Amino acid sequence: MDVLTGWWDDFFWGSVVVAQVFLASLVLMVIFGLIGAAAKLSNSRIAQKIANGYTIVFRGTPEILVILLLYFGSAITLTAIAQMFNPEIKFLDVPPFWAGTIAIALIVGSYATETFRGAFLGVKPGSIEAAQALGMSSLHVFFYVRVPEMWRLALPAFGNHMLSLIKDTALISIIGLNETLFVAKQAIGTTGKPFTMYIVVGLIYLGFSTVITLTVMGLERYGQRTMRAGT
Repeated sequence: MDVLTGWWDDFFWGSVVVAQVFLASLVLMVIFGLIGAAAKLSNSRIAQKIANGYTIVFRGTPEILVILLLYFGSAITLTAIAQMFNPEIKFLDVPPFWAGTIAIALIVGSYATETFRGAFLGVKPGSIEAAQALGMSSLHVFFYVRVPEMWRLALPAFGNHMLSLIKDTALISIIGLNETLFVAKQAIGTTGKPFTMYIVVGLIYLGFSTVITLTVMGLERYGQRTMRAGT
């Protein structure tokens, strides 16, 4: 393992970046997924068409292409807007961290949209009717009845979305984010040992995936216990 001497710190901080991207994109993915599901379930034809277009585009476009288009497209747009106010500005861009985070959140959020939509449709009408009979407001019914039941139904598929998110963070290295795969490429250029460096990256991602899988399994067991307690 002498070949890794001097690179352990870089891989550690690269892993920290991966965790940061994952957590930020997870929050955004949930937001995009809930908004998309709400739009598809709404009575507005316009909202339904926008949500359908969102899922079709981002589920049907290669992920790496979405990242590149968002990164370079946002740079072109920001530069054009800035030059309207100050022609001397040459170039502006979105930091790779946020461009990549938003891109993979949009991608996985398009899949989460369908997961959340199906989960909301799976909520038992009797539970909603019982809550309404007790005099609960629509807002209370949503947060205390619909959302808890929806999450239990969505959790298995949501775990897969979380795994997709953590693996997609590796794609952001293409726009220069200093995460583990980017570190591995630098190390390969210095050591000439691609197999060893990619094995390290694989083990790091396997560790992240294992933690996510165990977390989802724990949440599923908790959900089953609370569901049995409520019956």
